[in-house]
Amino acid sequence: MQNQIILMDASRIAQLISSRELSPVEVVRAHLERIAEVNPEVNAIVTLADGAMEAAKKAEAALMSGERVGPLHGVPFTVKDAIDTAGVLTQRGSPIFKGRVADTDATVVARLKATGGILIAKTNTPEFSYSIETDNLLTGRTNNPWNLEYTPGGSSGGESAAIAAGMSPLGLGSDLSISVRGPAAHAGIVGFKPTHGRVPMTGHWPRVPRRFWHIGPMARSVRDVALAYSLLAGPDGADGFSSSPLTVDAGVGAAPGRPLRVGWLASPGFFGPIDAEVVATVKAAALALRDAGCQIEEVRMPVLEHTDGVSILWKLQEMESRPEFEKITVGHEAEVFRHVKLIFDTPETPVAEFVSAELAVERLRDSFADYFRRYDALLCPVTPFPATKHGLDDLVIDGQTISPFHVMTATAPFSLTGLPALSMRFGTNHDGLPIGVQIVSSWLAESTVLAVASRLEGVSPFRDRHPIL
Repeated sequence: MQNQIILMDASRIAQLISSRELSPVEVVRAHLERIAEVNPEVNAIVTLADGAMEAAKKAEAALMSGERVGPLHGVPFTVKDAIDTAGVLTQRGSPIFKGRVADTDATVVARLKATGGILIAKTNTPEFSYSIETDNLLTGRTNNPWNLEYTPGGSSGGESAAIAAGMSPLGLGSDLSISVRGPAAHAGIVGFKPTHGRVPMTGHWPRVPRRFWHIGPMARSVRDVALAYSLLAGPDGADGFSSSPLTVDAGVGAAPGRPLRVGWLASPGFFGPIDAEVVATVKAAALALRDAGCQIEEVRMPVLEHTDGVSILWKLQEMESRPEFEKITVGHEAEVFRHVKLIFDTPETPVAEFVSAELAVERLRDSFADYFRRYDALLCPVTPFPATKHGLDDLVIDGQTISPFHVMTATAPFSLTGLPALSMRFGTNHDGLPIGVQIVSSWLAESTVLAVASRLEGVSPFRDRHPIL
């Protein structure tokens, strides 16, 4: 029975609990057993939440007594260890925060609990959530469940690995430039970054640079991230960037009366090379969407081809993150890991370059505003290459040697501009690792992203693929 439960998505689990075909106790127990079984190899879970089984028993009693229950009643979920959880360790991937326990839940955690969700564990994150590989000096390295020699990415790599390996059906990650969508692609699950500000960041650390950080749901199905998004979004009265109510949606949804208009690009498409298998996967997804009734057209966006979004983001975030990190690490220099050291070792961005980077972001925003007058969505790569082996080494794509940070090339532009973007699997590379595609739409058009993703999932040959551990 455990194997059946851990392969179900959160929506199915909720349905079966609501109809009393499954008990919350059975569900939580199955996931805790799965964690005990595979986490020693994967190292995605860093802390178990005390009281999960007690919460499951209370959820079962409420159901049996006929109480009205929420849409996630009895469903377990996990949370990236950068997001506060009351009474449960939140150590932010650093020995500096070892033993830290928050007094209150982050807004997003409180909202999932309010709908009946049960927190079962916290998941690994790189130091301060600032790296493309999930590794740190406190809780170690997370491995990709598809191949333990490979990374699940960062910074929500613990979350993506836990969900892919069946240790959790639903989770919360956070994204500065890639950190929900990249790990989702590397682990073969679904990750959704809504429009900036849609989901409050209250209770997440770090908060800098606030205008680029996002929180988003991660799961094994599009319907799960859609459900979670509907429960997470909306102002909380604390995060000043979170101001749009969920009822405000600029999307076309199912586009009654006309087909959804989707442009796609792969190579050339972004600043730098794209792996041939990734290009083939994006093209296959475009053809699948055409067969599913969408209006498909290959497009070019010169601004994306000529804008180094990774360098721009680095210049903008370095100016804001460095002072915060210097303050936190004073007296703890020996406990700083490699990525924060890299920030400290990088020369400060000159003001002229900072202003130039801000103007480049404005050009991106203008170009996207123009693009989404003509198209409902954009289909493109998530990452320019699939998951790599552990270690931040240079690699070669199409004859070009590139930095490992090139992995953010196709995600950074949508973080810089705050556009909603979703990552989902639609391919496999020659090593058997997942390849994802990214679906993007205009600001506050989450319904369009989810509508396109749902159609693509409906024709995907990978929707029920799981790693075997």
